[in-house]
Amino acid sequence: MTTGNSIKTVVLLAALTGLFLMVGRMLGGTGGMVFAFILALVMNVGSYWFSDRIALAMAGARDVSHENAPELHRIVDELAAFARMPKPRIYIIDSITPNAFATGRDPEHAAVAVTTGIMQILSRDELSGVLAHEMAHVKNRDTLIATIVATVAGAITMIADMARWAMLFGGFGRSDDEEGSGIGDLAGGFLMLFLAPIAALLIQLAISRAREYSADATGAKIYGNPLPLASALEKLEMANRRVPMEVNNVAAHLFIVNPLSGGIGGLFSTHPPTAERVARLRNMAFGRLMTG
Repeated sequence: MTTGNSIKTVVLLAALTGLFLMVGRMLGGTGGMVFAFILALVMNVGSYWFSDRIALAMAGARDVSHENAPELHRIVDELAAFARMPKPRIYIIDSITPNAFATGRDPEHAAVAVTTGIMQILSRDELSGVLAHEMAHVKNRDTLIATIVATVAGAITMIADMARWAMLFGGFGRSDDEEGSGIGDLAGGFLMLFLAPIAALLIQLAISRAREYSADATGAKIYGNPLPLASALEKLEMANRRVPMEVNNVAAHLFIVNPLSGGIGGLFSTHPPTAERVARLRNMAFGRLMTG
């Protein structure tokens, strides 16, 4: 992963954590902040251990044996050797829309899933580039980061909802003599509790986009050639626009290209623009050519 993207991820995770604690404090002062922290801890432990099963179940993925998909297994075997990491479990999603994702808390508990559609439109080199990208997510621990981010962002939304109801039916649970109990402060707090889930979503999306760039670069290094992944991304983007994939919104950020439509100007997109990703990969190939 690149240093710049790593720093950006740490900063955004810190911002997300700070936002989470702020909402907890608004719900019930110091006690609310402690409650929010404990709740997040419990949710993170659960998602840490079961995130792969949850993600695969949500996508309707089924495990596939070497006998039923020998070429797919051969590609993953080769890439695992190139990346010097354990071979992930392999799953297939019955969908004509071409896409893929990886999940798992670490390389020893990882899985990659591809749709039946992706194996029909990509060449072997392109499919190898896509799978190298997904294995890069595992190698970079992106799948674990995505789980933590999704859990904290979800907790912020839940606690903000609780706080809004608490305000409507009796306040935050703070004492009357605490500073900031005026009408203006309560109105500001109420507004913040509406904006907090939106801010959490934007931070989540920013982290997701940063990790995609890192996985593109790492995947290109694993496979040894950025161009097949660039070509695959163009095909996948076009195909997903023609035939959108039916997938739960919560799982959209896992896939290599966005299976859902983004918001205004891509603000609410879980992925960076495909054209920008392709340009970076081609610049990487050009740089290698020049230095080679």
